[in-house]
Amino acid sequence: MFKGTSSFSLHIEKLAKERRLSYMDAVLKYCEENFLEPDDVKHLINKTLKDKIEQDMMDANMLPKKASLDI
Repeated sequence: MFKGTSSFSLHIEKLAKERRLSYMDAVLKYCEENFLEPDDVKHLINKTLKDKIEQDMMDANMLPKKASLDI
């Protein structure tokens, strides 16, 4: 269905925005609606989407926060 990781990421970002979901929830919702396991789409998640999912998880205190400099 998707030509590559970029088109999948754009679809997930659109889904997250339209349904007001986190990026991880949007990926899981996509899998649920298309009868897929998350392992089936892991190769479609590019670095940008992975970083956004990671940031969402840190914001929800599900991952430890990384040190950052406020410049």
